[in-house]
Amino acid sequence: MAVFKIDAELREDVGKGASRRLRHAGLVPVVLYGGGKDPRNLTLQHNKVLRLVEDEAFFSSIIEFSADGGKKQKVVLKDVQRHPSKAVIMHMDFLRVNDKQEITMNVPLHFLGGETSPAGKSSKVMIDYQMNEVEITCLPGDLPEYIEVDVSEFSAGDNLHLSDIKLPDGVTLVAFTHGDDSHDAVVVSTSAIGQAEEVSEEDVPAADEVEATEQDKDSED
Repeated sequence: MAVFKIDAELREDVGKGASRRLRHAGLVPVVLYGGGKDPRNLTLQHNKVLRLVEDEAFFSSIIEFSADGGKKQKVVLKDVQRHPSKAVIMHMDFLRVNDKQEITMNVPLHFLGGETSPAGKSSKVMIDYQMNEVEITCLPGDLPEYIEVDVSEFSAGDNLHLSDIKLPDGVTLVAFTHGDDSHDAVVVSTSAIGQAEEVSEEDVPAADEVEATEQDKDSED
């Protein structure tokens, strides 16, 4: 597992105006909270943050966090606010973690063997990956960067549900506490030919519709 280390700086200014000034100065406003301690308002260098968020593992890893070079703390990233149209990080929230207390996180799914599976090698079948991450609970020490899902034996007509995912030790899917949600589909296979026929029937107008349209155009001319 990758080890991420962050050294933040304290900030006294808070509010929208202060946040705008910080962003103009190349800084990202940050809030650190949880762990039975008061929230702290901090900043991070924007250029460093951009490099961090390029790594998928950053979003599902325990991070070594320190403020003004002080004592290191274990945290996880809980929220990132991005600019809607620019490569700009607007705000970040980090949560302190306790080794003995479970945390709830979203972790990505990595699908293995899709292209080489019977379904993947068939031109008549489409594999539809309906989820790219799942919400889990676990102790910080059991937090996985990702969860692997093997679909190398996937054939036409096969479906894979949340309840079919093999979880690492100590990890529980939040959906398992929601009853029927555990049966939600993660991967499904469909007939490409059937979809093409369905589209052609729905989207191609009937002959009498085409003729009526042409007559309408002639009358307009």
